[in-house]
Amino acid sequence: MLTVTLICIGKLKEKYLRDACGEYGKRLGSFCKLNILELSEYKLSDNPSESEIQRCIQKEGASILAKLPKDSFVIPLCVEGKQYASPALAKEIEKISLSGQSGITFIIGGSYGLSDEVKNLGKLRLSMSEMTFPHQLARVMLLEQVYRCFQINSNGKYHK
Repeated sequence: MLTVTLICIGKLKEKYLRDACGEYGKRLGSFCKLNILELSEYKLSDNPSESEIQRCIQKEGASILAKLPKDSFVIPLCVEGKQYASPALAKEIEKISLSGQSGITFIIGGSYGLSDEVKNLGKLRLSMSEMTFPHQLARVMLLEQVYRCFQINSNGKYHK
């Protein structure tokens, strides 16, 4: 069974977001082994300088790199990434799983993004949208799309 790991900077603060992630986690249990790793946010001042922001991105990047599963296909979420329609993303996930990879790791960075070192590990970079969403909503949206991809690949009725 494929292992899907989600590495996220920050904890979900709102109960409704935790509940939504929990629901998709349960649904994904039929298709994969799901691991969600929440890493601490680097604390910044109220009005951080560019050098503070860069230090934050590097520190968070180092904590992400330390937790990356070995031999996993890495997919960072970043604005420079490619946007996919759900069926196209499903095909990408199917190709990855059929290529012999034992796992896929999605990475959601902090509010200032991911370090270049983390992004460069991505064989596929994913952008969710050109629109701006609350940072914590990204996790729910990603889990829903991963679930949708598994449903598409198994000819399930969820995707219409």
